Amino acid sequence: MRRSEFSRRQLFRGGAAAALALPAAGLLTGCSFTQPGGGQPGSTLDQIKTRGSARIAIANEPPYTQIKPDGTVTGAEPDVVAAVLKRMGIPSIEGVVTPYESMIPGLNANRWDIIAAGLFMKQSRCGQILYSEPEIVSTESFAVPAGNPKNLTSVASVKADPAVKVAVLPGGFEDGALKTQNVPAAQIVNIPDGRSGIEAVLAGRADAFFLPTLSLNSLKADGIDITPAIQDVQQTGSGAGFRKTDQDLVNAYDEQLRALKASPEFDEILSRWGFSADAARGVTRDQLCAVAG
Repeated sequence: MRRSEFSRRQLFRGGAAAALALPAAGLLTGCSFTQPGGGQPGSTLDQIKTRGSARIAIANEPPYTQIKPDGTVTGAEPDVVAAVLKRMGIPSIEGVVTPYESMIPGLNANRWDIIAAGLFMKQSRCGQILYSEPEIVSTESFAVPAGNPKNLTSVASVKADPAVKVAVLPGGFEDGALKTQNVPAAQIVNIPDGRSGIEAVLAGRADAFFLPTLSLNSLKADGIDITPAIQDVQQTGSGAGFRKTDQDLVNAYDEQLRALKASPEFDEILSRWGFSADAARGVTRDQLCAVAG
């Protein structure tokens, strides 16, 4: 959905991906950009094993993904991905921050090896890339002015009032959910990142900001309320994303993901970021890939 949280760096501009060139500081802190390895021999799995690192696309949207001021790559999805890769003998990750709408094109253009950004599964995305089994499951909410003056509690309530405007991240799950339910384009306000969505609501440019509940909780500001989970949006979640040609990598990844999900480490990672490990264990890739959109 998966979003600028940095005061010292502008990470992307005009929809183009920008890379972080920051020093590594351990398993989750390798966050530097490397040029695509299109000319390298062997499969992606062979290449990342040889390098000892994998390039991952992230969005810097806590709690799904986050870059700390020291350059540490963290968040629920990168932490799970790093733990799985470590079990595969790949000790580090290299983070590339990019807008959601650029993640799949960038993956297929070989700019990174894996999407690890909380990019929610749905039919259209599962038709373009391969996903691992689910790693996180989430709910969606609106950030609204205090008191929720327009009583926005569902996508249906947005459609019922043509004057209502909802801020979304272009290419995010929420953008797709509104369009799937035929919310008119005139009611959708595109914003570049999470903080801008909150600012749009506070400034009256949007009546609501549509984003995962946990992401909105991390952005909450004075004058903003977060609604309960939106019920007329299908439950969804995410796994790591891979190119269609990397089935061998997906197979190896899923094998170690199953082992991780059976261990206390998985619960520790997800609970640290506010997610339920049991919820992630309770759904399958096929179920989440059946989500419309």
